[in-house]
Amino acid sequence: MQKESGFTQDNLATVRRGIELFNAQKYWECHEDLEHHWLEEAGPLRNVYWAIIQVAAAMIHYRDGNLIGARGLIFKAKQKFDRCESFHIESPILDKYLSWTVLKKLVRQVPAEPELNDFKNLFEFRFISPDRWDEL
Repeated sequence: MQKESGFTQDNLATVRRGIELFNAQKYWECHEDLEHHWLEEAGPLRNVYWAIIQVAAAMIHYRDGNLIGARGLIFKAKQKFDRCESFHIESPILDKYLSWTVLKKLVRQVPAEPELNDFKNLFEFRFISPDRWDEL
């Protein structure tokens, strides 16, 4: 049996709680929930967790009106999305269950020198609800 590469169903189960918190705009709690998974993951998959953490942290700064903080974290999140691509860890599971391509596109649409309003569409983003995962 061939080992599944990239982001798997097991990884999806790992991020479930963090995704629920992100969708509820509990960004700090999302960050905290996913941080220990990010720290435990030694391989390239850690970049998936890291990207979500950095987007969540950027949304905290956006909500607080901290443009410098939001800008810096979005720049870092863009780097994590690039790493996910270069390590070939993006799998159909990421798109099917997490709308990964949509999130990546919204992050990349934030310009290098953004204004606070440039984060609005990203702030409105929600992952597919884990309650719906069984339907997919």
